[in-house]
Amino acid sequence: MSLKKYRKDFPVLKRKEDKIIYLDNAASSLKPKQVIEAIDRYYKECPANVHRGIHRLSMDASVAYEEAHEKVAKFVNCKKEEAILTANSTDSINQIMYMLYNSDYFHSGDEIITTVYEHHANLVPWQFLAKKLGLKLKFVEIKDDYTFDMNDFLNKLSNKTKLVTIAHASNTIGTIAPIEEITKAAHDKGSLVAIDGSQSAPHMKIDFRKNNFDFFSFTAHKMLGPTGVGCLIAKEELLERLEPVRFGGDMVSKVTYEKAEWNSLPYKFEAGTPNISGAFGLSAAIDYLENIGMEDIQKSDKKLLKYALNKIAEVDGLKLYNPCATDKQVPILLFDIKGINPVAVSMLLDDIAGIATRSGMHCAQPIVSRLNSQGLTRVSFYFYNTKEEIDILMETLKKISKECK
Repeated sequence: MSLKKYRKDFPVLKRKEDKIIYLDNAASSLKPKQVIEAIDRYYKECPANVHRGIHRLSMDASVAYEEAHEKVAKFVNCKKEEAILTANSTDSINQIMYMLYNSDYFHSGDEIITTVYEHHANLVPWQFLAKKLGLKLKFVEIKDDYTFDMNDFLNKLSNKTKLVTIAHASNTIGTIAPIEEITKAAHDKGSLVAIDGSQSAPHMKIDFRKNNFDFFSFTAHKMLGPTGVGCLIAKEELLERLEPVRFGGDMVSKVTYEKAEWNSLPYKFEAGTPNISGAFGLSAAIDYLENIGMEDIQKSDKKLLKYALNKIAEVDGLKLYNPCATDKQVPILLFDIKGINPVAVSMLLDDIAGIATRSGMHCAQPIVSRLNSQGLTRVSFYFYNTKEEIDILMETLKKISKECK
């Protein structure tokens, strides 16, 4: 991988004054010029609605919008009909919840299994549904090394389990769940499986068909794409029988005063004018990632993580809340420094060295508050980061640890 070549594609990394070391990739990645140009191209060349007009601007926009679905399908190995464009992962998960609710899938006493480390987006919707329908939520624990507790999952899985909904990789502790084993065990009990791929899709190759998920969600802005566009992948046979959750233009094939008939997939679940420019940007982001190769991106991420794990041990008073193994986690470091507020750590990293990180509860308050009631600091890498940036991070953390105690 030609790191120097790729770093030139990211405008924010070329700032001559007030330089940034961007280590907040788990929140949102940087955008290369190719993505920015693709979004700009929509507004300059074909700024029309899709699927509505027969004039050339609408046709050009519609062709590109269809290509976005095709590229998403290829990216995760699913059918085009199974690739729904949404607003983000949160929107995707909410749509799954309402699909199941509108289709009377759950009944009082049914159970949903998730984990103790889920992002709020994969917790709050199920809390809402559980309260509304009288369902029971079960939470799989982590082991002492912050890895997924498979035995606890198997003990909590039962014939009452109707849905297993789990983050492929945690946005806090970074843990990669054993999704193949989870999916097989859940299906053996007759349960559906929904995987939140927000933190995995940017870093590794996803094979929806091989892994046999029922639902898989991810978001563009964490994988070089724009904000406001995400993806919901779902098995065709499920989408055919599940009810839509949004109603209006384009998700219908025929409407009378008395009734409406739904459009074909995936448009049955894409009501209204979509984020067309976002689809242009998503296509460009996928092209960029595939040009590098997801396998090479994963290798690069692991090298950075290994280097950082070795270096961070030198910081006095710092405690990590990760599995600390490159095969068990994505490139995230979650930590605190004894005696220093985590928010202050992030502020000082920015003030001293222009290092962008995140601190607080990370939209995962149940797990983070359990580890530290004040919150935690998170550093997250992507392929365009460098060992030199990690060196600056570690030296700055050492300075903070020494001077702020």
